[in-house]
Amino acid sequence: MQKYILVSILLICSGFLRGQDIQLYYSGLEFLYPSGEVISQYHNDWTRVYCRQRINSFKANPLTHHEIVFIGNSLTEKGGNWSEKFGIAHIRNRGISGDVTDGVMKRLDEVTHFKPKAVFILIGINDLFNLHHDEGGRSNLKYFKIVPSAKYVAENILKIAKTIHQDSPDTQIYVRTVLPTRRDFLKDDILAVNKLVKQNEEEGIYTIVDLYAQFVDEEGRMLENLTVDGVHLNAEGYARWVNFERPILESVSETQNW
Repeated sequence: MQKYILVSILLICSGFLRGQDIQLYYSGLEFLYPSGEVISQYHNDWTRVYCRQRINSFKANPLTHHEIVFIGNSLTEKGGNWSEKFGIAHIRNRGISGDVTDGVMKRLDEVTHFKPKAVFILIGINDLFNLHHDEGGRSNLKYFKIVPSAKYVAENILKIAKTIHQDSPDTQIYVRTVLPTRRDFLKDDILAVNKLVKQNEEEGIYTIVDLYAQFVDEEGRMLENLTVDGVHLNAEGYARWVNFERPILESVSETQNW
């Protein structure tokens, strides 16, 4: 015991543990969060920095047991307080702007540790921006490793769902289809990912929530009145999302804790 206290004091005094890290160290939860400066080799230079900042904010406010978890990228993060939007308590936002499927896989330990009632996954569009890194005027971002294909993205989404199911078998898992954008160079790969994740639903691991169908116009682009920039949603877009999913969330929230 004396040795444990001495090590703890030395770590704190050396500056190794600070703030929320001290809290997590004593509560034994530090292992739930990815360590190191680089979370995913598929993150671009901006996301590498921001992802670490966002994970630090998760450490400061960990999940608790039997909540509903939304995990994904900026589309999820920018939804803000999802409990307020749905009028349902205990919906937690685990979106990280710029995140990719590989990044989500690296941060599932926190999710599965707390055995959520349900997890809703929306991920993949940044993988496709990575795949098409030389298109669409994104030359200001540096990519270190390129996503190989749309098939890779769909397979990663299945791996995410399987990991959650394996480590938290009573958790209901919902996979949202990748939303359309107004970037034509992404259209075919978005369709390819969504086709594969719908086919993989047959494995019985997750339930599809077809958000794509709620946002697409006749030309395969995101409806212009629902977006601020052709990718991200405006208030009307988030309202459509909430109205579409409300029956699902109400059903999940009514289930008893185990």
